[in-house]
Amino acid sequence: MFQPNMFESHHHHLLDMSHKTPENELDMLRDDEYESKSGTDIMEAPSGDEQDPNQRPNKKKRYHRHTQHQIQELESFFKECPHPDDKQRKELGRRLTLEPLQVKFWFQNKRTQMKAQHERHENSQLRNENEKLRMENIRYKEALANATCPNCGGPAAIGEMSFDEQHLRIENARLREEIDRISGIAAKYVGKPMLSYPNLSPNGPPRSLDLPIASFSPQPAMVDDMFGTSNLLRSVSGPSEADKPVIIELAVAAMEELVRMAQSGEPLWVPNSDNSCEILNEDDYLQTFPRGIGPKQLGMKSEASRESAVVIMNHINLVEILMDVNQWSNVFSGIVSRAMTLEVLSTGVAGNYNGALQVMTTEYQVPSPLVPTREYYFVRYCKQHTDGTWAVVDVSLDNLRPSSMSRSRRRPSGCLIQELPNGYSKVTWVEHVEVDDRAVHDIYRLLVNSGLAFGARRWVATLDRQCERLASAMANNIPAGDVGGNTINYSLSLLIITTLEGRKSMLKLAERMVLSFCSGVGASTTHTWTTLSGSGADDVRVMTRKSVDDPGRPPGIVLSAATSFWIPVPPKRVFDFLRDENSRSEWDILSNGGLVQEMAHIANGRDPGNCVSLLRVNSANSSQGNMLILQESSNDSTGSYVIYAPVDIAAMNVVLSGGDPDYVALLPSGFAILPDGPGKQQGSTILEVGNGGSLLTVAFQILVDSAPTAKLSLGSVATVNSLIKCTVERIKAAVAPEL
Repeated sequence: MFQPNMFESHHHHLLDMSHKTPENELDMLRDDEYESKSGTDIMEAPSGDEQDPNQRPNKKKRYHRHTQHQIQELESFFKECPHPDDKQRKELGRRLTLEPLQVKFWFQNKRTQMKAQHERHENSQLRNENEKLRMENIRYKEALANATCPNCGGPAAIGEMSFDEQHLRIENARLREEIDRISGIAAKYVGKPMLSYPNLSPNGPPRSLDLPIASFSPQPAMVDDMFGTSNLLRSVSGPSEADKPVIIELAVAAMEELVRMAQSGEPLWVPNSDNSCEILNEDDYLQTFPRGIGPKQLGMKSEASRESAVVIMNHINLVEILMDVNQWSNVFSGIVSRAMTLEVLSTGVAGNYNGALQVMTTEYQVPSPLVPTREYYFVRYCKQHTDGTWAVVDVSLDNLRPSSMSRSRRRPSGCLIQELPNGYSKVTWVEHVEVDDRAVHDIYRLLVNSGLAFGARRWVATLDRQCERLASAMANNIPAGDVGGNTINYSLSLLIITTLEGRKSMLKLAERMVLSFCSGVGASTTHTWTTLSGSGADDVRVMTRKSVDDPGRPPGIVLSAATSFWIPVPPKRVFDFLRDENSRSEWDILSNGGLVQEMAHIANGRDPGNCVSLLRVNSANSSQGNMLILQESSNDSTGSYVIYAPVDIAAMNVVLSGGDPDYVALLPSGFAILPDGPGKQQGSTILEVGNGGSLLTVAFQILVDSAPTAKLSLGSVATVNSLIKCTVERIKAAVAPEL
């Protein structure tokens, strides 16, 4: 699979680096200290006429010392923005009567000083740890030398120790050797010495990113027991001890391949016929990366795509989201139907994820029962490169599983994250997989083949939209349209939210609703869909689940129903129709034709369609007088969602007052709207799938009996089947009356 001398070449490189003498290292440290001293001084070089080419450049240089006021202002600005742009430097220089070049040099020197301080602190920690190990070794030697025989009181030989003590000492030595070996391998590729990690358990507490919305689930990132997922995921075991060195070698090679795939141009990546995207040159790929994970398996086809975008999130938070399975599966809930970390081989270096290595299993989905999911067993590796760029790579480990017959596997795939000013990051995403997609339904085949279903564009578009949502959730200022009272009053035309706590609680409740919808709408292997009578693609599929002791769902028997179909209408038009409260009575049978009123609105990004709304149905049916509808709509270039759930007024008053939304019972329903492919519309006429139409999935969840032990009646199934088919017909009549 890989050349046997891969580790040897890296080992020789490490030996070459170790030949540096202590004097050289001291010289480098002195240079760092010299640079760090210039944090408050600006060194002015003599003019070109005064310089002597034979003279050392350090002589005849004058220093300009800043005033105390200038230093204080510069220090204060540095805390807020260590990388000011040209405009900020000019403004700061004008305010402090300094030249922009002086300001630029001051910030460069300050950053050098901070870096040197950080490295000295790290070195001090490592020296202390080394000293502790040395003293521990001395104590062990002294204890061994002074050991006495319990029978005669004389000096004890090793052979006179108890069997249990000998066994423990041998096991302890073996474990220390294993830790040193793994740490040495990881340190060689990360570029820094490894620290001591007392707990490498995959079940340890996850690192928490202080994002108030994305990390609300205390459970592992998977569909819960209501969907029957837990046993399935736990049936997949982690790697054996013998496989771990192979996994590390594979991860290092995959990281090298990902970086080259993300940064290379032609001939590795070539534009397609209409220059709308890039295509991987398979021949050039095989020549450039001859080792890889082996040849393509029979019956599989390759899918490769690359996409870049600038997102509103700093690089540290992005890395944490990707390396924390809970946050990752929540942010990408529309793609990741279930995920689990099987084993953590390394937690990273110096308190961050640089060098982190973990074995995972996941399942990716399209929001429709007509597209089979893709299951992967892979290792994820994170590394910070010398230029400051972070990279996270996945590569499949199917070759390590005996009798593995996977229908999909990941060649090196992942993303490069580059830090940008003002909390932004540039993300370059590469998806390269081999799949057997013969079971995909015909109406979704063009979408899957285009890469919009599982490709890099979908990952990047989802990340961009979710970063905007998280930025909105963490905003400390309430937009003008969101301020006012925080209790529901029917005399108002628009409910107004006064507190940040109420706003965040409502967003948190909406996210739980979205996660619940996405986890139950696809073709996950944990679901058992039953197909009712239909005409083919638009068959209605149903499944039943029991809800017991879950405060977030009403108890009883829940019947889920879903159907997918194609309509010759652009996705944006379908999305706008379904999310608009003014047109809701045209398709929502349960509203009984009543007027729907938006009582609260929270924007979630640049697109006006990305928002959370609280709706009230003014129905003649008095039984619905105490119910509201919570709705979240989201839209990007690869797909749209309109998800909603009825909520009780009393419960929403608690949420809007900043109360815990996890105890509000929800049964979400909604729509997933996908483009039918990359095809273009010819004039105003849409001829066939792939020319501007939409793939629409309608999914309902209905509580058919409040007793979890009740039997499901055929009448309940028939009612839900009739409800979903009637809704589909109403939507078609409203947006595509010509059908």
